[in-house]
Amino acid sequence: MSRFAQGEYTVENPTKYVGNKKPYYRSSWELAFMRMCDNHPAILGWGSETHRIPYKNPLTGKHTIYVPDFFIAYADRKGKQRVELIEVKPENQAVKEKLGRSKHNQASWVVNQAKWEAARAYCKQKGIFFRIITEKDIFHSGKRR
Repeated sequence: MSRFAQGEYTVENPTKYVGNKKPYYRSSWELAFMRMCDNHPAILGWGSETHRIPYKNPLTGKHTIYVPDFFIAYADRKGKQRVELIEVKPENQAVKEKLGRSKHNQASWVVNQAKWEAARAYCKQKGIFFRIITEKDIFHSGKRR
């Protein structure tokens, strides 16, 4: 049994959902992000695990696939349409200074850097943006970093 919230998300606004399969969340943070995408008026479209990006795992040397958590299309504060791929990660896996001494976190950091470098290159080629968000982004109290 997993200690994390997991399950299929029931889309409330199906016209906004652009994924080919039912969205599945693997954490309460992903669930919170899905709810925000589904209900926020600035989000024009969103999908869960919609893109497959090849990368080379630096620990194994094998070529594999990275699937970012979300795709979103939205209108920014000035009304300009934006498109992003989003990865939801705990801060202790996304910020080097927060890794601590855990060998697991350090190994995850190395692999994540390779995934994210591949995602940034892919997004740059497509003219979109790649963003990593943490619990501080999802659960902020109105004060931004």
